[in-house]
Amino acid sequence: MRKLQEYSEKEKKYMLITARETIRKALESKNYKIPAEIEIPRDCPPKLRERGAVFVTLEKIIGGEKHLRGCIGSLFARQPLIADIIEHSMNAAFHDLRFGTLKNEEFSDIEIEISVLTNPVPLEFSDYKDLLEKLNAPEDGVILLKGYGRATFLPIVWEHFKTRDGYDKERFLSELSLKAHLGPDAWKQGCKIEIYHAILVMEDEFK
Repeated sequence: MRKLQEYSEKEKKYMLITARETIRKALESKNYKIPAEIEIPRDCPPKLRERGAVFVTLEKIIGGEKHLRGCIGSLFARQPLIADIIEHSMNAAFHDLRFGTLKNEEFSDIEIEISVLTNPVPLEFSDYKDLLEKLNAPEDGVILLKGYGRATFLPIVWEHFKTRDGYDKERFLSELSLKAHLGPDAWKQGCKIEIYHAILVMEDEFK
């Protein structure tokens, strides 16, 4: 697996500012269309011009608690990292079909998280018990593939499956199977698994 890239505090702040400014400008202009060719800002740091894949997650703070408000991204690097951030900031805010379009009045209650991904690689395992042994929580992001079913959970999702004794890998994989529109035991029945890692960049870090 490709080693995780390291980013400076300045580069992380630039990612987050770019994501927030992208959403703010779209709200002000009421233009939620993603351009066919995304312009790279002139002041963009060189490392963020390299190809990269990200997921952008929006969480709405209600009563001091975080609630998912949008999450969309790419699993494979196909364009400059900063362009992927711009594209998926728009997608998470305005094109996640699970939620309505983000409204102006919600903007100040939104926190942004950016997961910068490594390229996925296949995980070899002999059976479902071996899969449970080889899966590393909470480091591994997981892609499950079976027939036409496909779904992923980012590494941060492991936090929802944390127990006093570690992480509930079986429930994690069952929920991932359901997300792929398969039965809850699909992960036991000849599925393919790919894994990746991620660096999480959060606005929380810079408050």
